[in-house]
Amino acid sequence: MDCKTVKKTFRIVGLNGSGAFANFGTEIPKLAQQFLDRLDEIENHSGTEIALFEPKRDDDHLEGYYYVGVSVNEPLKRVPVGMEYIETTQDYVTTRGKINNIGKLHNILLKWADDQGYKRDLESHIIETYHPMENGEEEVEIYLPIYI
Repeated sequence: MDCKTVKKTFRIVGLNGSGAFANFGTEIPKLAQQFLDRLDEIENHSGTEIALFEPKRDDDHLEGYYYVGVSVNEPLKRVPVGMEYIETTQDYVTTRGKINNIGKLHNILLKWADDQGYKRDLESHIIETYHPMENGEEEVEIYLPIYI
């Protein structure tokens, strides 16, 4: 698995949700499906599905917020009703792999970042992008914000 650092700008249009971190695994896909039903309302999108997450800061941090959406190629002139436009530029540690290994991917990336001496930025969003594969599988690219 290839872990690396990047500085990247993301432009996202999406829907906002919130809830218990423990329920993110079921709540986020439901909101993503609602979003995909409205995809045709968004101009100039890349087709790449994306999610932004509030980082869990410690064991007492039980609830958080997230966004599900699609990346866009340039800032929008019109954001669909009920959606938000977010643009963020950040330094990240990143890796990519099969979505069914997402928990393992996060753990490997966290360990790699720690081994490299990077400090996580817990005030910025964790970002995941989703990439369908030819055989019906899906890959996820994970971006954890860091301080450089």
